[in-house]
Amino acid sequence: EIVEKNPRYVKNYGIWIKYNSRSGTHNMYREYRDVTLNAAIDTLYNDMAGRHRSRNKSIQIIKTATVKSADCKRVATMQMHNSTLKFPL
Repeated sequence: EIVEKNPRYVKNYGIWIKYNSRSGTHNMYREYRDVTLNAAIDTLYNDMAGRHRSRNKSIQIIKTATVKSADCKRVATMQMHNSTLKFPL
């Protein structure tokens, strides 16, 4: 298990994967925003199971990286980069 040096701050993670589906093998790049890489990988497995019906054993993680905010590609990740974003209680 990978232990983060400072798990108090949210980071952007880019994950390159290869997975087998019923129609063949597909390469994919996914971005997740989380506090640890382990939590981002768990989110990846849950997201792939929900969206693509893929099982954990059919997903191969090729590479992971921490992505700077300016280098993010996915809209779902970029919408959280607004500095005036607030979540009132």
